[in-house]
Amino acid sequence: MNDQGLGIVLFGDVIKSREDAAASTVWLESLCATLDAGYASQRLAPFDFTQGDELQGLLSMGADPFLAVLQATLQAHDGPGAVPRMRWAVVAGQIDPGRGPATRRTGAAFILARTSLETAKRQRDGLICRVEDARADLLLDGTAPVLAAMIDGMTDRQREVARLSLVDGLRQSEIADRLGIARATVSVSSARGDVRNLGRLLGAMRAIWADGVSAEGGLS
Repeated sequence: MNDQGLGIVLFGDVIKSREDAAASTVWLESLCATLDAGYASQRLAPFDFTQGDELQGLLSMGADPFLAVLQATLQAHDGPGAVPRMRWAVVAGQIDPGRGPATRRTGAAFILARTSLETAKRQRDGLICRVEDARADLLLDGTAPVLAAMIDGMTDRQREVARLSLVDGLRQSEIADRLGIARATVSVSSARGDVRNLGRLLGAMRAIWADGVSAEGGLS
């Protein structure tokens, strides 16, 4: 890789945003604020969105981009206050020097993120990841869409339990206290949502991602 700089680019596209553009804008404003706060020390530019339907972010190479994807996708999609579904492209690579939010930045990683998001839309995949390492990208091609599909198949309660477990790191007893429900209810939701295996898949993807980044010298 050259000396232009490295970063992790995240593109998150709201699916069917034109059906309720106002709701998409409200959701993306909230999500940008959440991610800006969560990645305060690891973002290279503020999160921003374009035309009310596509979020863009730029993180340092040592950041965990999957937390952003989980934060966005493990949300209620039905009923009052539901948030829209999104598809994601996550790319590690070259970025050009610049200032301002991610929507004002460019570089090879941004270009690859754009084409990856278009590929995800064409293939109806919820997540595509690239680290520009052939072996890692091949493995991520087989795992990232599966992660997104598992989450998409969950009920709202199962997503809530998964978010508190995988993002917040809570135990089942703590989740029950947080939600004001019986621990048995949490256990059933976790089992039916296959949260344990979702966590295993996530762990494998993180390891593949880290190996791919290291192979390209991104953490050296």
